[in-house]
Amino acid sequence: MNRRQIMSLLPLFGLAGNATAPAAAAQPQPAPTPLRLSEGAWRQRLSPAAFRVLRQEGTEAPGSSPLNAENRKGIYQCAGCQLPLFSSAAKYDSGTGWPSFHTPLPGALGTKTDFKAILPRTEYHCAHCNGHQGHVFNDGPPPSGKRYCNNGVALQFVPEAA
Repeated sequence: MNRRQIMSLLPLFGLAGNATAPAAAAQPQPAPTPLRLSEGAWRQRLSPAAFRVLRQEGTEAPGSSPLNAENRKGIYQCAGCQLPLFSSAAKYDSGTGWPSFHTPLPGALGTKTDFKAILPRTEYHCAHCNGHQGHVFNDGPPPSGKRYCNNGVALQFVPEAA
């Protein structure tokens, strides 16, 4: 996805405005139209590791993602459908071995309760393709106090144009 395509999506999430227009009251953003593909289509579209995480709710090994060390400005988008999920401004080093963020982009994520680890956890997924991204915890930094602990293989990083 190129910069123009990303910029065209920003108004969907309330991230672009017209400097000459008065500020509009914050309104909920419409959810993206769900992307539904067959299992075969997903397997063709994704690497085996991304398929296991995004479509089968797997987890990659901690410390295995090159995105842990990514420090450039840009957008982290869903590896399944390229929906922008997080800004680099929300990324921080949680020390967990997975890319972590304190705040998602508006309307980018959906959640559900996950009981796979016996105790309930909040799982989050892409609002467009429903791809599993990771889990959210209440031990993150301000401003949200949340830690969105993401599988790196479920993300693609798009650097900001220089």
